[in-house]
Amino acid sequence: MRSIDIEKHTEFWKSSSDEDLEVALQLLDSGKIRHGLFFLHLSLEKILKACVCHKTRDMAPRTHNLVRLADLLDVPFEQDQRWFLADMNPYNLEGRYPQAINPLPDKTEVERLVENARSTIQWLKKKL
Repeated sequence: MRSIDIEKHTEFWKSSSDEDLEVALQLLDSGKIRHGLFFLHLSLEKILKACVCHKTRDMAPRTHNLVRLADLLDVPFEQDQRWFLADMNPYNLEGRYPQAINPLPDKTEVERLVENARSTIQWLKKKL
């Protein structure tokens, strides 16, 4: 049986989260809102998976649901953080299945989502 290098997996998810946040910001700055929010969701998903690997000492589950990933952590999320993760979940689908096109958020809402994502990612990094 092959052993799993959890530290390697955790670092992969963490560094991938950083890369995806950078891409999200570039896309949003260039007006590609749908794709930018997809990558913002991806960045959150990956930092959550890093935390899940770190906590469980096992591979992260194959899910894109941010709330489900947060539930796997023994971390006291504030209700606002949980609502934010739930608010971000649809952007995973929007990026993959644009036929379910919904109105894009305005600039103020995008800025709020980015700020919440940045603070959530930084908060989760402290748990690693």
